[in-house]
Amino acid sequence: MERKSFIKSGIAALGVAFIAPLANSCKKDADTTTTTSTSSSSSSSGSGSSSSSGSCSVTSSETAGPYPTITPSSYVRSNIVDGQTGVALTIKITICNTNNSCAALSGALVDIWHCTAVGYYSEYTDTPGGGYASVDYTSSHFLRGRQTTDANGLVTFTSIFPGWYSPRAPHIHAHIYSSSGTSLLITQIAFPTDICDTVYTTVSPYSNRGKQDTANTADMVFSDSLANELSTVTGSVSAGYVLTHTIYVAA
Repeated sequence: MERKSFIKSGIAALGVAFIAPLANSCKKDADTTTTTSTSSSSSSSGSGSSSSSGSCSVTSSETAGPYPTITPSSYVRSNIVDGQTGVALTIKITICNTNNSCAALSGALVDIWHCTAVGYYSEYTDTPGGGYASVDYTSSHFLRGRQTTDANGLVTFTSIFPGWYSPRAPHIHAHIYSSSGTSLLITQIAFPTDICDTVYTTVSPYSNRGKQDTANTADMVFSDSLANELSTVTGSVSAGYVLTHTIYVAA
């Protein structure tokens, strides 16, 4: 199914590397967002759901989109690059349980998937917005993977910085399951705009397209939920970036 057809159907309206210390914890998120950047190295941060004195809220639920991983249990791996070209990105996601005083949730299954530097998804015949031709990637499985959270509720993936396609802001999809395989939450992760601007204007093949055409605040998914879906990203183009994000589920 092509992305444009999916969006027109109305369903979409619902919807290596540099290593840094874990920036998000289950009980230290705030409702504020701060952004800083420099020409050579930038850092932007965004909160997950608000938290105070052991109180937190479930992260916003979103559509899985038109390209969910078909058999996620087949892609238990931390390195999901699979030959794709792009700026190095380490993805650190912490899962916390709102039903247990916002404590870290160990043993949870976390699936993620995202597009290439120029907007394509694997496992489907895809036509990213922006004038690219359709490509049959039904036999490919790049930029998809599953990991199990450790005692700190953390999973780590090695990937590349995703590109963008119209009419979406850059994002990562995430599906969290309990250890027994029960679905707990499908959500999406947004990127700070200043980091995206740096990547998309200085590095090929991202720079062939330039800056994203849809802002986080105008995005069909993030416009009403950015406060708890915006990630923290640190690093640089040359050293690679690290994304950290906390997702709250009711387990």
